[in-house]
Parts: sequence; structure tokens; C-alpha cells
Amino acid sequence: MTHHISLRARMLPAVAAAAILVPVAAGAAPASAATAPQVSCTSGKAGLAAKLQRDITAALATRGGTVAVGLRDRTTNTTCTLRATTTYDSASVVKVTVLATLLWDAKKTNRYLTARENTLATAMITKSDNTATTSLWNQLGVTKVKGFLAAAGMTRTVPGSGGYWGLTRINVTDEQKLLSLITARNTVLSDGSRTYILKLMGQVVTSQKWGTPAGAPSSVSVHVKNGWLQRATRGWRVHSIGAFKGGGHDYTITVLTDGNSSMSYGVNTIQAVSKVIHRDLTPTESMAHRYKPTLFPQEAAVAVPRR
Repeated sequence: MTHHISLRARMLPAVAAAAILVPVAAGAAPASAATAPQVSCTSGKAGLAAKLQRDITAALATRGGTVAVGLRDRTTNTTCTLRATTTYDSASVVKVTVLATLLWDAKKTNRYLTARENTLATAMITKSDNTATTSLWNQLGVTKVKGFLAAAGMTRTVPGSGGYWGLTRINVTDEQKLLSLITARNTVLSDGSRTYILKLMGQVVTSQKWGTPAGAPSSVSVHVKNGWLQRATRGWRVHSIGAFKGGGHDYTITVLTDGNSSMSYGVNTIQAVSKVIHRDLTPTESMAHRYKPTLFPQEAAVAVPRR
């Protein structure tokens, strides 16, 4: 496909909405394993940090591309990071930030979302609808998005210019900050706003419920938002952010990837990491009671600038 369609003008139907496609340049090289930074973990639970560090490293040992990982479990005071400040094109992961901005802005004027806004927000998160996202992005404007990012302390996140919200630059540190705001009381988002975001992230359609939920035990609630984007360089960007609570744990996971040869390759990388994280945090849960994603969205998309 050589023509380009502005994200501001045209979007795909909801079933394939989170994908944003441009032609692939040959030879997008994966990061060299020899120069890759190491996984760093800390924990208040004896032995857990070392186990997570070893298992996440092993899960990535044979994977190409550039992978960034963030984990925080409040219950055991556990954190893991890999490439925490490396930036990526957001693809549809930014839709959680769009919703948070909308709710933050509404809170400032002490108003509820309108019926229209609720409809758009629901489609944007549960189906990853691009048209709904563009409507809300244009309604808010980049100034309000930047205002929310400042209030949230997401200092390294840069909104996409020219209406291209899918080219917002994100990193693990800021996405984990966002998940922290969504999952614990704070002065930026009201309790009602946090509940609303988690509700929609818990209602994502089955075909988009892959990534960080893979391997999650049945004892935890699952809240997820994924994104996938192909560009002319660095192949497929495939990302997943998730919040999980229950079974004695309260944790968030962010996995960002690029340099993937296909969308499914990136999905499999994210799921390899996620499975070992869930297993290490909840080792007594049987494999029979862990979540197994069965469907991936189609690799069809709308173009963004070739750059």
C-alpha cells in the first residue's frame, strides 16, 4: 500500500481500529542482544526480585526487537524495569491517556461526561475505535492533553502533532505512572474517574484482550489496553498495558516493543514476559486457571506519515 490517509480524516471500522499501517522498509534490524540493558528488579519479598529478573530475562533471550518492561506490585513492594525511559510511538495505548485527560478536564469544571462523550469513550477503549479517539482528541486539543500530562507527572510523554495521536511518544516510566493514577487514590483523577477507566479497560473485546493479561490467574481482575502500529522503519510497534488486582496482589504491567517483524511476533513477545510475571507473583495458581488469549486482531490498518 503506497497511499497515505490522515488519521484525522479516515479510520478503519472498530474491529481493526487500533492498527495504523504504513509500508514497511526492508531490513528493520532488531536491537543487539549484546548491547541490551539488563532487567532490574527490587522487592520486599525475599527471593522474588531475583526470580523475576531471571525469568523476564529468559523470556526475552530469544526475542528480537527492542522491548521495554515495567512492573509494580504494591502488595509486595516489587518493581521491575527494562529500558524504562526508551521512547516508542504509542499507537492505541495513548487512548487511556486521552480518556484520563477527558475525565481530568471534566473534573476541573465539576461536570459529568455527556452521553456523546460516554459513547465515544466506550468505543475508544473497549473496541479501540480510531474515529472515536480522533473526535475526543480534537475536542480536547493538545494543550489540554499536555495539561493532564503535567498534572500526572508524565514528563517524557510527547503528544503526537498534526492530529496524529498514534504518534504520541511514550515510555514505560510514564505509562506506569498513568496506571498508578488509575489504580490508587490521588488528586489528579477522582475515584469515580478511576473506576470508570478501569471498568472500560475490563470490558475490552475478546479479540483485543491479549498481551499483559496472558497468564493472569483467575483470582485477579484484568484491565488492559493494547496498541499496534506498523511504520516504514523499525517494523511493528506492539504494546500492552494492564492492571491486575486480587489474590493478594495489586500490580500493573507495561510492555512496549518495536522492531517486530509482524504484529503477532510482538504480541508473542509481550505474552512471554507477562506469563512469567504472573507466574512469579502467583506461583500457587494452576495453569488450568490462567488466562489464555485465543484471538489476535487482523493486521489491517490506516496509514500514518511515512517517516
